[in-house]
Amino acid sequence: METQQPVDSYLTGSPAPTEDERNAALLAHIGGIILPILVPLFIMQGKGEKSAWVKAQAVEALNFQITVFIGYVLSGVLTAVCIGALLLPLVMLAAIVLGIMAGMKTQKGESYRYPATLRLVK
Repeated sequence: METQQPVDSYLTGSPAPTEDERNAALLAHIGGIILPILVPLFIMQGKGEKSAWVKAQAVEALNFQITVFIGYVLSGVLTAVCIGALLLPLVMLAAIVLGIMAGMKTQKGESYRYPATLRLVK
């Protein structure tokens, strides 16, 4: 089965990601919903050593999971003034929806960049 080259690969000159690379990136984004921070970190350390594209997607997922964790902590602190009770479900919903969107994009071989994410890990 021949893979199609995504549009952004024409711009960078890099080859299209293989099916194994796309699956690893999908796992980094979707796995962060179930085991935040750990799954993207393991993918970055394991598969990221072999593929720059997988490493970039795992780093993006890791940065997003760190940002979500900060959102959870702030929601917990703000629960004392009742704002956190409203903020926590929004952070959870955003983490799930954006993680699924990222997984769907990377499964197609396209790079995904999360909006409003702290880029702490390079």
